[in-house]
Amino acid sequence: MPFPWRLCLMYRSWSGPLRRTAPLLLGSLPRHLTLSAPQRSSDFNSFVVRTNTCGELRSSHLGQDVTLCGWIQYRRQSLFLILRDFHGLIQVVIPQDESAASVKKILCEAPIESVVQVTGTVISRPPGQENPKMPTGEIEIKVKTAELLNPCKKLPFEIKNFIKKTEALRMKYRYLDLRSSQMQYNLRLRSQIVMKMREYLCNLHGFVDIETPTLFKKTPGGAKEFVVPSREPGKFYSLPQSPQQFKQLLMVGGFDRYFQIARCYRDEGSKPERQPEFTQVDIEMSFVDQSGIQKLIEGLLQYSWPTDKTPLTIPFPSMTYTEALNLYGTDKPDTRFGMKIVDVNDIFRNTEIEFLQDVLKEPQGTIKAICIPGGAKYLRSKDFETIKQFAINHFNQEVSPIFLKTSGSGKSPLTKLLKEEEKSALIRLMKVQEEDVLLLAAGEHKKVCSVLGKLRLECADLLEARGVDLRDPALFHFLWVVEFPLFLPKEGDSTELESAHHPFTAPHPSDSHLLYTEPEKVRSQHYDLVLNGSEIGGGSIRIHNAEQQQYVLETVLKEDVKMLSHLLQALDFGAPPHGGIALGLDRLVCLITGAPSIRDVIAFPKSFRGHDLMSNAPDYMSSEDIEPYHIQIKSPGVTDRKDVNSVICETESPQELVLPSLAKAENP
Repeated sequence: MPFPWRLCLMYRSWSGPLRRTAPLLLGSLPRHLTLSAPQRSSDFNSFVVRTNTCGELRSSHLGQDVTLCGWIQYRRQSLFLILRDFHGLIQVVIPQDESAASVKKILCEAPIESVVQVTGTVISRPPGQENPKMPTGEIEIKVKTAELLNPCKKLPFEIKNFIKKTEALRMKYRYLDLRSSQMQYNLRLRSQIVMKMREYLCNLHGFVDIETPTLFKKTPGGAKEFVVPSREPGKFYSLPQSPQQFKQLLMVGGFDRYFQIARCYRDEGSKPERQPEFTQVDIEMSFVDQSGIQKLIEGLLQYSWPTDKTPLTIPFPSMTYTEALNLYGTDKPDTRFGMKIVDVNDIFRNTEIEFLQDVLKEPQGTIKAICIPGGAKYLRSKDFETIKQFAINHFNQEVSPIFLKTSGSGKSPLTKLLKEEEKSALIRLMKVQEEDVLLLAAGEHKKVCSVLGKLRLECADLLEARGVDLRDPALFHFLWVVEFPLFLPKEGDSTELESAHHPFTAPHPSDSHLLYTEPEKVRSQHYDLVLNGSEIGGGSIRIHNAEQQQYVLETVLKEDVKMLSHLLQALDFGAPPHGGIALGLDRLVCLITGAPSIRDVIAFPKSFRGHDLMSNAPDYMSSEDIEPYHIQIKSPGVTDRKDVNSVICETESPQELVLPSLAKAENP
């Protein structure tokens, strides 16, 4: 049966008269999780003891006898209670007559969040007591029987969105946090998106869903991998950071359209915006080029896009890696707002300012600027001092504010040094308006672009904190970034090269000849998909020639090819041209829902330090359990047995590259 996509999740406001009607209970958000009317009630109620869900009943059900199951959300004056399940809320009238004393006792004495089953009749609410903003606001349940299925002990926190809870406490009691309307919305929407993706790939385009192994071997390059000991002395498995090799081998095996909702693992320590285990939509195709992959993904996202969001327009715009760095200072630009980096070299070719003259004499020297709209109006003197200090501390780069159409010229020594023709040229080129401020940086090209790109985002945060609307959270700006370099200088040894993506990425056809002479100049057939300044996917056309793959591994990257002998051998047995991509499902859903963290779209996430605060994993093992694996454990200096109060810091991200005036947690 096709997936009932029309059962989309929506939020509705709750309000109503005070007497005998529940107030807004589930949070400060003016929305509540409900489902649109189902095609068939049996979709939700087959195989279970209830006849209906709490959120589906309407005036059309008047007079029907129903059985409902759920949690007691709220109770008022022993007159009525609100019963909640995943579908919504319903008002239940507590009987007051003596013949129903046992029912009243159960419903009045059961603690909040206890699980109950009630049977009764759907009746209309008394005139004037309807709640038009509540989907079930026209009716209520006149109870006949009630059963307490399980009482609830005192909760560590209330199941209400407006109750402030530390993230550590939420993760310690994750099974309670999952009851919240926001978590219900996030995870159910995630499920529906995945189901639509499966439908698009399998039913409409002939892809095959194939599971690949979790226990594998170490892969050269890329992120650090988790190791798993085996019972053979000195031998270990590795958990795959992606199914990369397997999906290429599937292409060799003739499965020319593969996909998988894949679990992946990366041991990246305390990196912000990451989880040690995560999910990606993994895709590979044979006989395809970059354009084909891009069209597939655009269609996939358009097809699976939630119906309560603005529909996507395809094709997505595209930008080269070089253009992205030059205009935005990053390879994942947020294109929802302007403030682009502008090259102002020509304006200062004949300048009398000595340090600018010296910069332009250098081979990679450049002068660039960004324009902060309304900067003189919204930013304070201490903000500009913080900006300058930030650039020095993190990039070792001077940045100067320039006030051209404001009264703030006294705050900037550089403004006073500019000639009138230079000021006029800057105003024309940068399209400076009243109260705008320029940030100018002069130095080595990459460093200048990087610092201005970072300051562009930080200044946007500052402006929005002062009430300026720059980035509409309801807008979704997708962007393809293409033509990445195939190799980058190795970190710590610039004389060596490492893969910019991974060692299986094919060189750009126009640069293939450079692979054997000047590999540092080769562009790749790698492509990233960016959404609102976050990378949500990346892929490439692969090397399918064994000889070229061995050259890249052995000669350029100086890797031990024995570790990949199985892949090299497979490429020699008639491997078709192929390419693919992986979409980060956690990040994608996080951006769609507007969640502050990817942990809010994962049912049981790890903390910032990779700990499960609910089960206290990772944990110690006994010597008897470890003995079969032939490994020895060094005794730790201190125990990691902590209570929840001592691990609050584990969910807090470090304040890396964040202006002091904007200190806030990173959003993984």
